[in-house]
Amino acid sequence: MTTPDTQRPRPGSDILRTALRRNLGAMAGGTVLMGLYQAGETAFPIALGLIVEHTLRENRSPGSLAVSIGALAVIITTVSLSWRFGMRVLQKANTTEAHRWRVRVAACGLQPVARDVDLKSGEVLTIATEDADQTADIVEVVPMLISSLVAIVVAAVALGLADFRLGLLVIVGTVAILSVLSVMSKRIGSSTQEQQARVARAGAKVADLITGLRPLHGFGGNHAAFRSYRKVSTEAKHQSITVAKVNGVYAGTALALNAILAAAVTLTAGWLAFEGRINIGELVMAVGLAQFIMEPLKLFSEMPKYVMIARASAERMALVLTAPPVTTPGSGHPAAGGDLEVDCVRHGPLRKLKFQVPAGEFVAITAYQPRAAADLASILAVNVPPDAYEGVVRVSGQELADLSVESVRAHMLVNPYDGEIFAGTLRSNIDPSGTSGTVPEAVEASMLTDVVALHRDGLDYAVRDRGANLSGGQRQRLSLARALAADTDVLVLHDPTTAVDAVTEQLIARNVAKLRRGRTTIVITSSPPLLDAADRVLVLDDGVITAEDTHRNLLASDEAYCSAVAR
Repeated sequence: MTTPDTQRPRPGSDILRTALRRNLGAMAGGTVLMGLYQAGETAFPIALGLIVEHTLRENRSPGSLAVSIGALAVIITTVSLSWRFGMRVLQKANTTEAHRWRVRVAACGLQPVARDVDLKSGEVLTIATEDADQTADIVEVVPMLISSLVAIVVAAVALGLADFRLGLLVIVGTVAILSVLSVMSKRIGSSTQEQQARVARAGAKVADLITGLRPLHGFGGNHAAFRSYRKVSTEAKHQSITVAKVNGVYAGTALALNAILAAAVTLTAGWLAFEGRINIGELVMAVGLAQFIMEPLKLFSEMPKYVMIARASAERMALVLTAPPVTTPGSGHPAAGGDLEVDCVRHGPLRKLKFQVPAGEFVAITAYQPRAAADLASILAVNVPPDAYEGVVRVSGQELADLSVESVRAHMLVNPYDGEIFAGTLRSNIDPSGTSGTVPEAVEASMLTDVVALHRDGLDYAVRDRGANLSGGQRQRLSLARALAADTDVLVLHDPTTAVDAVTEQLIARNVAKLRRGRTTIVITSSPPLLDAADRVLVLDDGVITAEDTHRNLLASDEAYCSAVAR
């Protein structure tokens, strides 16, 4: 039995095989219909040749001609209907398969435990969209490949019956064309994979810039950030140009080779007719097939390129789908109660950080170094695996490493300073699950009441993606209302009032202290109103707790604290 640690990651080829295996029925039906389409297309010049040959005979009859014309009508009808329904079946299967892979990749990105993959969220988004679509194309590519092969075989057999040299020319020419193009398609696959990676990196850079645009403007770093994006974008552009050149060479070569083969068939048929070895009807058939064969040859010769693109996209999806989790969480659940203990934690700027918050206490932590505050919040949110830092964090007396991530986050909510706002309504952002019984209290405590009263729809007011139709302060209060409405045993707030005015901040501090009375609350902040509302303040400096007292006592006795938090 293979353990999870010894299982080999699924490469892109396995993903393609999975896509093919679960669409066998649709592919079989689509292949039959598209095969009928190609066979009908091939039969058309054959029927024309037979009609011409019949017309040139001395014993021709109007009835036979009518039958031949009726056969042409049947062929045209078959071609039309088989194409219509064949493409409908294949495109439905293609779209459905792309959706399945998008859901799989998104599920991996949304799992509580992150995966050990060096990809940013923008890159994962590109994989879940473009790469999923291009991987699913294999469902459509294979039937098209088979149906094109059917057309080429039928044309080769028909020409071979007229003269074996014509049939042999088609077969040998097709093999030669595919041999040349298969070599070129490998270059397309590698170039496309690199292009997709660079475009994804550029997309991730854009997402980062949009998220941090205001802080960048604040300290004048926006120009440097834009230059960084321009560099990444330029690299993506150059790679896209390279891919376009390779695709252009491939398409031009395929078209030239196909034209050469069609010309060779036409000239050979003309020579054979001139020599009297084939009749006029067979010449018409050969010339018609030489023109028709260009389309299936074009499709057939393009298939290796699409297969390589699908393979490259599948390999990128495998980066996400096969990446192991960064840690293996426990399966326990926190006991009732809200005490929190950080015991000698060392991570980044944190040096043997040690403090304890009993159940029901309101504690404020002011960090002189922003990085230390961010790292502490990440550790408490279980964004940093317990085995990635020294020391222990205990929730209700149990170590984080022994608990499941889902249960920890249900018991202890860590609300980040840059909480995401989703497209929907104010209500759906405050109470996404629709189960909270404290929405009115959370709205009032977060001072979101003015936003609700401002709009006729109240809590049902539509909110755009990322809260684009809200101000910075409104977005921050909406995020705070969501955290308060969750009503968890332990609530950790990281800089919840940096974008609101001083008066509103004072009211929020009092409201939060009142609403959370008797529930464990930790606020990582430098806001004087929040520090004053706390039962006690912990000063985090140089990675350790250096002072502990009430806000007012620290203002009176600690000059460094006074200069750090006074506004």
